[in-house]
Amino acid sequence: MASEKHSRLGLPVILSATFMVSFDYMVVNVATPSLQRDLHAGPVALELVIAGYAFTYASGMVTGGRLGDLFGHRRLFVLGMAAFTAASLLCGLAQSPVQLVAARLLQGLTGAAMVPQVLALITAALPAGDRPRAMAWYGVVLGGGGVAGQIGGGLLLQADLLGLGWRTIFLVNVPVGAVALVLAARSLPGARSDRRPRLDPAGAIGISAALALALVPLAMGREQGWPAWTWISLAASGPVLAATLLWERRLARTGGEPLLDLALFRSRSFDLGLALNVAFLASFGSMNVVLTMLLQGGLHLTPLEAGLEFGPMAVLTMVASLFGRPLVARFGLKVLVCGTVVSALGVLAFAVELHALGGGVTAGWLLAPLGLLGLGGGLTLPSVIGAVMAGIRPAQAGAASGVLSTAQQFSGATGVAVLGAIFFAALGAHPGRAAFASAAEAAIWADFGLTVATVVLAALFLRPASSAPAAAAPVRERLLDKRV
Repeated sequence: MASEKHSRLGLPVILSATFMVSFDYMVVNVATPSLQRDLHAGPVALELVIAGYAFTYASGMVTGGRLGDLFGHRRLFVLGMAAFTAASLLCGLAQSPVQLVAARLLQGLTGAAMVPQVLALITAALPAGDRPRAMAWYGVVLGGGGVAGQIGGGLLLQADLLGLGWRTIFLVNVPVGAVALVLAARSLPGARSDRRPRLDPAGAIGISAALALALVPLAMGREQGWPAWTWISLAASGPVLAATLLWERRLARTGGEPLLDLALFRSRSFDLGLALNVAFLASFGSMNVVLTMLLQGGLHLTPLEAGLEFGPMAVLTMVASLFGRPLVARFGLKVLVCGTVVSALGVLAFAVELHALGGGVTAGWLLAPLGLLGLGGGLTLPSVIGAVMAGIRPAQAGAASGVLSTAQQFSGATGVAVLGAIFFAALGAHPGRAAFASAAEAAIWADFGLTVATVVLAALFLRPASSAPAAAAPVRERLLDKRV
C-alpha cells in the first residue's frame, strides 16, 4: 500500500518538471513586447532570451540523462528542480537584458538536468502496471504545458499581479518548484549503487559543441539574414558530431563509460521511435509557430486571444492521451498509426482551408483542424514514447531519455527554422491579411510532407509483430502491456 501511495504521489511530482519546462519555453513569446518596453531589450537580446533557453536545454539533455544513470535519477531530479527554481527566481529579478539572458541560459541548462529524469523515473521507478497510465499523463502534460504557457502568460501579464508585470511569468515557478521539492523528498524512491561512476568530459563537450553548432544558427539565422557564419557553423556540426561518436565508440571498446550509450541504437524500436519523434515534433512544433504568426500577424489577435485559440486543441490532446490508453491496450500500435493519420488530416485541412478562403479565413475556421491536431497528437506521442522506452533497461533509462528529449528539441528547432524560412519567404515585404494566409498555406503544405513521413514511420512499427524473431516477443509485450 505504501509503495502504491508513493507511486500515485510521485507521478504528479515527476511530471511537474515537464510542465514547468514546457510552460517556460512558450510563455516568453507572449512577454516579448513587455521585455522590449521595460528592459529596453533589443532584437538580439530577445532572440537570446527565447533561443538561448532552448539551446542550453537541448545541448545539456544527453549529459543530464547520463548523469542520472550514474548518480541516481532521484538525486538529479531534485538537484535539477532546485536549480531550475533558483534560475527562475533570477529571471524574475533581472534588472537588465544581460542579466535576463544569463538567467535564461542557466534556466535551460538546469532544465536539462531535471527533465531527462522524468522518463527515466517512469521507466525505472514505477511498477510496470503503472507505466501506461504514466505515459498517458506524460502526453497530457507535454501537450498542455506549451499551450498553458501561451494562455497563462497572457493572463499573468493582463492581471499584472502586484505591479510585477512580465516578472510574474518567471516568479510563478518559485512556489511550484518549492512544493515539488518537498513532495519529491517524500515520494520518489532513492537508489544507491556500489559502482563508482566515471564521467566522460570529452563526450559531454563534443556532443554539446555539435548541438551548439547546429542549434545556434537554426535559432538565430533567419533574424540575422543567414550570414556566412550560420552556414559555416551548420557545416561544422556534422564533423564535430562524427568525431565525438568515434571517441564514444573507442571509449566503450576500451572499457570506459561513454556519455552516449551507443548500444541504444542497436534496438530497432528505439531507432524507429527516435525517427518518428523527430518527424512528429518537427511537424507539430513548427505548425504551432506558423499558426501563431498567422493569428497575431494576419488576423490581429492579441497574444491572449491567440493562446485561447489553441485551448480546444490542448483539451483534445489531454482527452486523447488519457482515454487512448484503453484503445492502446486493446488495439496495440495500430492506435499509433491512427494518431499520425489524424494529425496528417488536420494539417491537410489547414492547407485546404487557407487555399480556399485566403484572406477571408477567420479564427473560427481554424478550430476544427486544430482539434484534429490535438486528437492526433494525444494518440501519437504517449504511444510512441512508451514503445521506445519499454525495451530500455533501467540502467540505460537516463541515457535513452536524454537522447530522446534532445532529438525532440533539435527537431522542433529545425522544423521551426525551415518552415519559418518558407513562411517569411512567401510573406514578402508588404504583408497584409491575404499575404499572411498565403504564406501560412505554403508553410503548411511543406509541413504536410512531414506528417506523411510520420504515418509511414508509424506503419513500420507494426512490422515486428509478424516478422520479428521470437526473442523479440517479450519486448513487444512490454511495449503495450495488455493487462492494463
